[in-house]
Amino acid sequence: DALREFAGIAAGASAPESLATLAFLYMCLAISAKYGDVPSVDIVVWSELPTGAGLGSSAAYAVCLAAALLMVCGAISCPLQEGESTARWTEEELTLINSWAFRGERVIHGNPSGVDNAVGTWGGALRYQAGKITPLKRVPTLRILLTNTKVPRSTKVLVAGVKEKILKFPAIMNPVLDSIDAISQECQSVLEAMPANPSPEHYPVLEEFFDINQHHLNVLGVGHPSLDRLCQVTASHSLHSKLTGAGGGGCGITLLPPDTSPLAVEAAKQDLCACGFECWETKIGAPGVTLHSCSSLSAQVLHALTQS
Repeated sequence: DALREFAGIAAGASAPESLATLAFLYMCLAISAKYGDVPSVDIVVWSELPTGAGLGSSAAYAVCLAAALLMVCGAISCPLQEGESTARWTEEELTLINSWAFRGERVIHGNPSGVDNAVGTWGGALRYQAGKITPLKRVPTLRILLTNTKVPRSTKVLVAGVKEKILKFPAIMNPVLDSIDAISQECQSVLEAMPANPSPEHYPVLEEFFDINQHHLNVLGVGHPSLDRLCQVTASHSLHSKLTGAGGGGCGITLLPPDTSPLAVEAAKQDLCACGFECWETKIGAPGVTLHSCSSLSAQVLHALTQS
C-alpha cells in the first residue's frame, strides 16, 4: 500500500504498466534490504511479448528483473566471461532468481501457480501437477506458429465455468479431465524420447495429441469461435493447432514439423493475419534466463533499448 501511494497507483489498479511499476519497486527495495543496496543503474525494459494474452509476459519481466537486480547487488555472480556472447547462472543461483521472480509475480497476480516464472528461469519444458513443478530433461526444441486471436478473456471466469461443468456433470467431465492428463503424460514420453531417437514419426503423434486435446478443451467450455477458426485455417495447410493459456480467445499454437515447407508456413501466416490475428514463428523448449553481451544482441533489440 505504501508503494502504491508512493508511485501514485490507485488501489485496485490493474493496468500492466502500474503493476509492472509496483513489482519493480517492491523487488528493488526488498532485494536491497536483504543483500545490500542496489547501485544506481538505468533499467530499460523491452519486450516482443504482448501483455494480457496468456503468454507469461509478466513472468518474463519478473525473471529478468530479479536476475538483473540480484546481479548488480552481488547476490549472484556475473557469469559472462570475456569473449563469451551469452552465459547462464548456476543451478543454485537460478533457484534464487526464480524465488524472487515468484515474489514479483505475486505482486502482479496475487496467487500465481509459479509455472510461468519457473519456465522463464530454467527454460525447456516442465511438468506441473498438483502444485509440484518438475523440469523435464532432454526435450527437443519445437518450431511453432504462435497466434494471438486478440480476443480478450478472463481466466477467472473461464476457470469458474469449468468448475461449474464438473460439479454439474461429474460422470461426464471427470473422464475428460483424466483423458487430458493421459495426453499430457503420453506427450511427455514422446518429447523425452525425441532427442535420443530423432524420428519424423514422432511429429504425427504430437499432431494427434494437439487435435484430441483441442477437442477436449472445447468440451470443457474453454474454446472460442476465434480458436476454431484458427484451427480451421491451419488445417487447410495441413498443420495442427490448439489453444494455449486459459482459452476463451487469447492465443493458439501450431506445430511446425521439420519437413514443413517455408511456403506453407508463409501461406498459413498470411491467412491467419487476414482473419485479424497476429502471428509469429517461434520456438518452444528454448533456454531460460540468460545474460547476453551487447555484441550478441540483434540490431532490432539494440535499437529498441537505445531509443528507450
